[in-house]
Amino acid sequence: MSSRIDKLRDQISAAKSDLLDEIEERRARFSYSISGHRIRFEDEMRARHRAARENLLSFLSRTRLLVLLTAPVIYALIIPFVLLDLFVTVYQAICFPVYGIPKVRRGDHIAIDRHHLAYLNGLQKLNCVYCGYCNGLIGYVREIAGRTEAYWCPIKHARRIADPHDHYPGFADFGDPVDFQAHVEAQRAALAAALDD
Repeated sequence: MSSRIDKLRDQISAAKSDLLDEIEERRARFSYSISGHRIRFEDEMRARHRAARENLLSFLSRTRLLVLLTAPVIYALIIPFVLLDLFVTVYQAICFPVYGIPKVRRGDHIAIDRHHLAYLNGLQKLNCVYCGYCNGLIGYVREIAGRTEAYWCPIKHARRIADPHDHYPGFADFGDPVDFQAHVEAQRAALAAALDD
């Protein structure tokens, strides 16, 4: 792998870390703490949240009819999402130990916590639970798929792809038969090393 790609990967990783640090600093302004899975707001902030909550009837009265009519389509997707979650979780439970790939933790990707916000009405809380699960699940599945690709087929695509997963920059270049096998072994070793950490 070229040192330029390694340098760019390090810069991206540092930028992601800086972004998360900045988000963490901004959290302090909203007077809450996290203890385990419990989120606690200070009393004054909780009171401000409750005062800002819009009741369900007001919320629905501002919603366009066509938006309301799409709700069954959106919520029907829970069935394939749950099935995807089940199948991908079983897949990694069976296959990753055989391949020597560390398992992806669901909790690192699926965060369901916005329903603790008192300024959301019941429907908004339900929507936030749904979105937190579905978007987190996509991240979870993407990481499992990325680790699988890194193990079995670590070759870059011929064309540029919009948003490659984190393992992709370390893949062999498309059309390079000389370094391909070395990249396969390097990717598998990197995955196994992550398992040892």
